[in-house]
Amino acid sequence: MSATEATTKRPTISLTQGSRIRVHSAGSRDEPLVSVGTFRGLVSVGGENSLALEMEAEKGEKDQVRLLPLTAIFAIDILHAAKAEEEKRVDPGTASGYFR
Repeated sequence: MSATEATTKRPTISLTQGSRIRVHSAGSRDEPLVSVGTFRGLVSVGGENSLALEMEAEKGEKDQVRLLPLTAIFAIDILHAAKAEEEKRVDPGTASGYFR
């Protein structure tokens, strides 16, 4: 790998829980539905996968979660990416338990 390739290499993109995003999805006939909020994960409803988005508070509404079917999504803008938490694994040899 040359020096120019190393400097132009960009980090991989991943949509992590806690990221602030804007989603453009199927809406009315004339314009798409635009939703802004915090990505909470993927949810399966009736065999169809949906993106769970905790909406930003508008007009006194709070704690509203919108489920957007993946088939209805046109685009996702990542406004602020949250860092992924590393998996916390317990080494079976050091775990406290009945058999030591």
